[in-house]
Amino acid sequence: MTPATQALLDQVEIVLLDRRQLISDAQAYALADLAGDLDGSADDPLGRMLDLAHRVRVAWCGEAVSLESILSTKTGGCPEDCAFCSQSAAFPTFVKPQPYLSRDDVVRAARDAQNAGATEFCLVLAIKGPDERAMAHILEAADAIQTETELEVAVSAGLLTRAQARTIAAAGVVRYNHNLEAAASFFPSICTTHSWSERWDTCTYVRETGMEVCSGGIIGMGETPRQRAELALSLRELEPTEVPLNFLNPRPGTPLAGTTLLDPRAALHGVALFRLIIPFATLRYAGGREVVLGDLQAAGVLGGANGLIVGNYLTTLGRSTAQDQAMLAELQVPVKALNGLL
Repeated sequence: MTPATQALLDQVEIVLLDRRQLISDAQAYALADLAGDLDGSADDPLGRMLDLAHRVRVAWCGEAVSLESILSTKTGGCPEDCAFCSQSAAFPTFVKPQPYLSRDDVVRAARDAQNAGATEFCLVLAIKGPDERAMAHILEAADAIQTETELEVAVSAGLLTRAQARTIAAAGVVRYNHNLEAAASFFPSICTTHSWSERWDTCTYVRETGMEVCSGGIIGMGETPRQRAELALSLRELEPTEVPLNFLNPRPGTPLAGTTLLDPRAALHGVALFRLIIPFATLRYAGGREVVLGDLQAAGVLGGANGLIVGNYLTTLGRSTAQDQAMLAELQVPVKALNGLL
């Protein structure tokens, strides 16, 4: 490792572990620049970054890793043109629009999740944002879950107005998920039907209501390492409870279908980078980790991640819960209660 890299990592360690402060923007971008040194040589900084990110995670968040499972209640037919998404109606993908789940279906799934040890249930809708019908579905489902189970309710339903955020919060929803997806400077490359600022506004409306913010993004879409740092710094401003970190798994029929998978070392650098920039939030390994990291997934758990989405994702296959539990057991990492998301 070069003296300059050693000095940077030493200073970041002092800030995060000794002073318990957040690193500066300049330090964040300097860490992003280390992606250019990932050559496997003796000077490669990845091992030191992962080790530091793990120690920061333990110091700021504790040792336990939380698991979540997800299933969509409104799949496909989304009018937006997000280039990574197979649920977009703009692209010829295999995902076909599905109707809303009924109240009975929601209650049945919520009870199953509670019996499996879940503490939270999240309604996920593939829409630009809630219209009257979607809002009615969300409110009915939230009421049903709270009436019929002991689970807390979370929601992911796209862009919100301030009034909608207040209505959802008043219904007892504790957390809202809305990913920024990419840095503001890169976002126009992956979506034209809405703006990055609309996503930002939704997250700020959520914060205003007192609901917890869950917001993250996808890496490996063609952005630069500095744009990953830019995204992480923006997310940090939102003070999120959770940051889902996805790795692009190119979907057939989407504009990014031909994108080369992110190099595993670059992916691990991204995990460590997000942890060092956002030390306080749950950093949740999400979609694409199986295909991008493969057998190196454990390195991310020991490199800053303290949450996993287990099982299948909204439109792609993942690993079984048992496989991830076995990995965590081998790593001797304690596991928090399973959260169930619908």
